Amino acid sequence: MKAFFYVQHLLGIGHLKRAATLARALAEDGFEVTLASGGPRVAEIDLQKVKLVQLPPASAADMTFKVLLDESGLPVNHAWKARRRETLLEAWRGAAADVLLIELFPFGRRQMRFELLPLLEAARAGTRPPLVVSSVRDLIGAGQGDARRQDEMLEAAERFFDRILVHGDPKLVGFERSFTHAARLGTRLHYTGYVVDGFSTQSSALGANEVLVSAGGGAVGQRLLETAIRARAETSLRDRAWRVLAGVNARAADLEALRKLAGAGVIVERSRQDFTLRLANCVLSVSQAGYNTVMEALSARARAVVVPFAGGGETEQALRARLLAERGLLEVVEESTLGPASLAAAIERAARRPRPAAGAIDLGGAAASARLLRAWLQ
Repeated sequence: MKAFFYVQHLLGIGHLKRAATLARALAEDGFEVTLASGGPRVAEIDLQKVKLVQLPPASAADMTFKVLLDESGLPVNHAWKARRRETLLEAWRGAAADVLLIELFPFGRRQMRFELLPLLEAARAGTRPPLVVSSVRDLIGAGQGDARRQDEMLEAAERFFDRILVHGDPKLVGFERSFTHAARLGTRLHYTGYVVDGFSTQSSALGANEVLVSAGGGAVGQRLLETAIRARAETSLRDRAWRVLAGVNARAADLEALRKLAGAGVIVERSRQDFTLRLANCVLSVSQAGYNTVMEALSARARAVVVPFAGGGETEQALRARLLAERGLLEVVEESTLGPASLAAAIERAARRPRPAAGAIDLGGAAASARLLRAWLQ
């Protein structure tokens, strides 16, 4: 069975990372998988047996996501869109896939309709139409309070999609919390559990006794990292080693600024291939509250303090973090109150907690997605 998976990351790398985890799970289940990525190239993403089709890269000019930039940093034009649309359609035709997976759309990525609508039309017009599936996280971002946008999402879902895979646990939060028409999706909608990379279980003390500070891909995490370094002296963990990971997208100037700010006992690096192992062994994790980072922390059963990203009117991270905090699974510091004192206080609360219990929420979303797709195709 063949799967074609479209994903577009615009600012961070979270969407691509989650799609890669799902693509690997499909490949492990016997699917022949093509992943079409429309964002900037990320060499650190592990695809193993998955075939990557790198589309001409597009990124967001800022946190409003309204202006798309090409690989040279220039606003995209009609000619660029036409070239990219044809590249995507050619890749789709060549894949001859049994299932078309589209990450986030129609619950986001409206700015990519210039290529996604033709792709969906082409899939429907084929002599052997594929199973068409939307792959979406538990909470959508923009458009939650816009009735017209929500109506558009429902219309596209009903018109083009056979199934909706919601990568979340309804015991924590239902899709209707952010998509008001969720009930109208009926039997199209299926929860998979949260999607998370498996972490290494090798016997190792790597990272033990460290405080691990991270900012995901690093596109918007500089303030958190600087605040964490400044908060260190105000915590009972000041004598532990603190490892600060700036992220693959961090600017060189920001990385250098962190190194100048760091004192003895603080290690500043861009990224680590052994991140999840260190996460499982660390004394405490301080991070942003992106979907992937939070689920990795819960999977590793790490004591954690998270700071949800709130730029561009985003509420998705804050809501999920608050719900997890209510279950006692992590500590939250809002971006609006972030400072050395507030972060140090949260670190102290988290350090006194036991590690999160295993099985607190469903983290089996990758394997469950593969099982569902196989069952539907068979």
